[in-house]
Amino acid sequence: MIFISQNVQTEGGQARPRRRIGCLGGCLIFFAVYFLCSALLGWLMGDMFSSSTVKLEDKTIYRLQMKGELVEQAQEASPFAELMGAMPEVPFRRNNKGETVGLDQVLSNIRLAKNDDKILGIWLDGAELSMAPANAKAIRDALLDFKQSGKWIIASAKNYGQTNYYVASVADRICLDPTGSVDWKGLAAQKMYYTRVLEKIGVEMQILKVGTFKSAVEPFFRTSMSDADRMQTMQYIGGIWDEYKSAVAASRHMDVAQLDALADRFMGVQSAKANLEAGLVDTIVYCQDVDSLLRVFAGTKDYHMLTTPKLAQVERPKSKAKEKVAVLYLEGEITDDSGDGIVGKKVIKTIKKIGKDEDIKALVLRVNSPGGSADASEQIWHAIQNIKAKNIPVVVSMGDYAASGGYYISCGADYIYAEPTTLTGSIGIFGTIPSVAKLRNKIGLDIDGVSTNKHSAMEGNMLYNGLNDSERALMQEMIERGYDLFTSRCAEGRHVEQSYIKSIGEGRVWLGAKGKEIGIVDELGNIDDAINKAVELAGLDSYQLTYYPAKKDPYEELLKLLDNTTEEERLIMKVREFASKPRIMALMPEVEIQ
Repeated sequence: MIFISQNVQTEGGQARPRRRIGCLGGCLIFFAVYFLCSALLGWLMGDMFSSSTVKLEDKTIYRLQMKGELVEQAQEASPFAELMGAMPEVPFRRNNKGETVGLDQVLSNIRLAKNDDKILGIWLDGAELSMAPANAKAIRDALLDFKQSGKWIIASAKNYGQTNYYVASVADRICLDPTGSVDWKGLAAQKMYYTRVLEKIGVEMQILKVGTFKSAVEPFFRTSMSDADRMQTMQYIGGIWDEYKSAVAASRHMDVAQLDALADRFMGVQSAKANLEAGLVDTIVYCQDVDSLLRVFAGTKDYHMLTTPKLAQVERPKSKAKEKVAVLYLEGEITDDSGDGIVGKKVIKTIKKIGKDEDIKALVLRVNSPGGSADASEQIWHAIQNIKAKNIPVVVSMGDYAASGGYYISCGADYIYAEPTTLTGSIGIFGTIPSVAKLRNKIGLDIDGVSTNKHSAMEGNMLYNGLNDSERALMQEMIERGYDLFTSRCAEGRHVEQSYIKSIGEGRVWLGAKGKEIGIVDELGNIDDAINKAVELAGLDSYQLTYYPAKKDPYEELLKLLDNTTEEERLIMKVREFASKPRIMALMPEVEIQ
């Protein structure tokens, strides 16, 4: 350690040497403290995140809390989320509802609740779970299967959104708070269009695409829906609405026409009594008093309650089979080498790892993606073909979305399952290139230079000056090649002519039920059906499941909780993000269904 001596004057007038810690010494102390704190924090976090087995008691009720955001795969329970949730609103925290609910945990818990006599019934607590129709149907179907055991389900909430009500409609008793309602009004799909915003700042998005229905880029050169997009959107939200009505009608013993009439009344603004009289709910009771009803159904006041994370910690029977079926979750937008969704390089590495495990005899891909990078989609497709070349059957289970690039990575599987309300297809390609020519002229920015060949400066020119006819033709040719490759992959995987794929392609979005009719989906079903099919194709008598990827590090989740991005900033980021995407994209349109 290095010290530097310096004389300083004391009150008595005598010089006294003072020791200062030098740069090297300061660094050594800093790193010593850092590693000590890291070790201590790691020990504490290890204890926090260690999952202990929960014992299942007699007379237990499964409390399925319907709040947060439904994701495909449950993550490790994070004490950070609980800590942040307990804190008052502060500027750096995004919101109080950062929790996620894993579909895998929910479905596993419902199966356990059905088969274990210690569990009396299920309480659907609340109706604020953010979920898309396909995964909502997966939960609803699991609850219907649960009822085959003869056990009961109670639902209670202050207010019911339509998708949450669609799930809750299976309950034996639907309870509504006296101040609440059921937001039954029909479905609407809305999109944001940025064209006029871009015009104001002098930016033009130069669009190259293949497919009449490839509408993901329309928000950047239109101000409203095209006729083609309006037609396809109306068809798929109409199909989802038909599923909602028919399912609710069957569970509530009502007519579909009656439910349409109630939607036209907009039951969300009607009183709780009006919702009761309409037959949408069974009981009006304050949420805080539901306990008394649970006691009646349970037949005892001495019941136990387990939530989703706790019930997930109840030990399940484990297979001792050596042979494995791998389940790989692919959720989010597809990117090349970074991002929070399906990162091509990471997925390919995982698939290669699966292929090297000699005990893995089948692979199930759980795909929930609107698409993304066309190149990353092609690379993942190729990795899947390499797995198949090792005589490992591949089966796809589609979630809420498996469209565009999401379909690209699915089309080469041996068998494809989708939910009836899965959004799939969108077989098309597009490219976007921003031009700031108008902005450059507006602010007086001039650009000049030299080049050796005709297109040497093309990348800069198309940004600063905009595409000329020759450059646009070159870029469009590249897009056409991408579309030809995409449709050839689909034709090969589906064992049909490429011309047929092109006829049903054009970027058109299909519901899973229609996808089965036109042959881009093999069967309607859920992830359990896909696993059973994989087992059948692999010829396995016994097996164990192994899941990929590894669950996220809770430290990463902490960073998300500290996100302080405003809605205005998110809108700006959306435009900037779209402008910086790869040149060729296979992405379905972004639409908000309400």
